[in-house]
Formats: sequence, structure tokens, C-alpha cells
Amino acid sequence: MKVTVRVKNKINLENGFREHAEAKLSKFDQYFRNPQDIEANILCKEYDDCKAIEITIPTKNIILRAEVKEETFKNALDAAMAKIESQLRRHKSKIYSSMKRREGVAGYYSSQGELDLDGMQAEIMANNLVKNKQVDLVPMTVEDALLQMEMLGHSFYIFLNSETNKTCVVYLRNDMDYGIIETNQ
Repeated sequence: MKVTVRVKNKINLENGFREHAEAKLSKFDQYFRNPQDIEANILCKEYDDCKAIEITIPTKNIILRAEVKEETFKNALDAAMAKIESQLRRHKSKIYSSMKRREGVAGYYSSQGELDLDGMQAEIMANNLVKNKQVDLVPMTVEDALLQMEMLGHSFYIFLNSETNKTCVVYLRNDMDYGIIETNQ
């Protein structure tokens, strides 16, 4: 597994942290067919009272992600790795069946209309939003989208519903149930 370590706010990492991270993350090689093709991204942040590490491992079918705050970067790395390993174990059968279903998908649906990305970006900038993120609409079932949202630790997830061929958003409601928004196309 390739490991990329980035820092925010020009912080200084402990000596040997990168090597320590590579050695620790090599533990996950067993979970992937071609670990040499997988890249783990580690983002280190420092706050007044703690250190934070965000690990993101994007793969063909899922994105593994964990963010942890601890007293030291090494402790945060260990806790984030434990979180990712817990995700993998907890959702092992769901991940396997999801990957197995997607292997047969020949390509993405071509019926998606063109988006006016320039117009959307101008509108976003006009409203002073601090982040503009583009996503690829991946065809998947609602169950797969819920799994992906949960694994990312987000409260919503946008995807292309493979059953209806419509753009959808699943989200976590305030009552801790799930909801889905489906577009009219």
C-alpha cells in the first residue's frame, strides 16, 4: 500500500512518523487483492489541545475513512486504524456482496443529463461557500449507499440508484432513521 502523509498549518511531525505509518498501514494489505494499487492518504492536523489524523483509503468500490483526535499523532494513527479495521470487520459481508455485484457492471449509465458545472461553481462562489466538491455518480443500490455513508461517517451520500437510474441522496434524519431524496428526471 502506498502511503501519502500531508500536514495542515505547517506542523512538524515526529521523526520517523511516515515510516511508522507505512508499517502500521501495511496491516491492511491483507484485505486487498492488489495492495500495491491502493493509496492511503493521511492528513495530520494540530489543534490547541490535541492532534488529529484523518485516514482515507479510496478503492474501486468503497472509501474507507476515519478521523481521530488524540494527544499524539501516533496515538491518533493507532485509533484511526482501529476505527477502519472495525468498519471492515463490521461490514465485511456487506462490502463483499457489494463488490461482487459491482464487478458485473460494464459501465456507467449514459442517460445522465449534462450538468452546468460552470454555472454551479459561479453560484457557489457568489454565496461564499467555503468548499466546492465534485463527485462521480456511482451506480449502486440504496443499501450500498447507506453502507458507504456510514463508512465515511457522513450524514448524507449522493449516488446513482442502479434500480431506478435516478440521482438520489440518502441521509441520516434527526430521529436517527434514514431518509432518501430521489430526483425527478
